[in-house]
Amino acid sequence: MGPSCLSSAGAMWSAGRGRAAGRALLGLLLTLLVPNSGAAKTGAGLVTCGSVLKLFNTQHRVRLHSHDIKYGSGSGQQSVTGVEASDDANSYWRIRGGSEGGCPRGAPVRCGQAVRLTHVLTGKNLHTHHFPSPLSNNQEVSAFGEDGEGDDLDLWTVRCSGQHWEREAAVRFQHVGTSVFLSVTGEQYGSPIRGQHEVHGMSSANTHNTWKAMEGIFIKPSVDPSAGHDEL
Repeated sequence: MGPSCLSSAGAMWSAGRGRAAGRALLGLLLTLLVPNSGAAKTGAGLVTCGSVLKLFNTQHRVRLHSHDIKYGSGSGQQSVTGVEASDDANSYWRIRGGSEGGCPRGAPVRCGQAVRLTHVLTGKNLHTHHFPSPLSNNQEVSAFGEDGEGDDLDLWTVRCSGQHWEREAAVRFQHVGTSVFLSVTGEQYGSPIRGQHEVHGMSSANTHNTWKAMEGIFIKPSVDPSAGHDEL
């Protein structure tokens, strides 16, 4: 499948998405501009709940990306891809807990913890389900929901070594509902998103599904991670 895999009609904006994107961007800018806001843009440390970041696939060297363009096959939901550019605003994702909480702002993300990854500009959550992906026929990964609220298929377990997700470490994201790993294997789309890489779910852990935190706004830890707070 090639250029026809994605619907160009999906590029049109809807009013609801525009408002959600505006609120998300405003929050991001306020975090950057307010002194002593508890955010750090650079430096080593832990990934914490509420942080906004880009995720880099270490094997294929692309960043996890989404945009208001829908798949022309499968679910027809908002597409998720990988891009090589490091300065694309459509590659920012916010770390959040599930619908019942469990990820308060500033809490270090534990290895083995389930989180939601919410696309900042469209307010949709990283999602997967039993549809084939357009190019590789693996499991489709999409962005789903409105204003950060979707369903149980938005949850991903952070697989890493040690106690917490460290910003310098490679991690995997395993889907809670279907057990696949968030992956890239190199297939590229044609028009209207020429050159972007397919992102999909794979059943096995391998070199195609390791990711690293890159550019972002990282909330400083609200607790001492060495204190062993199991309730976070």
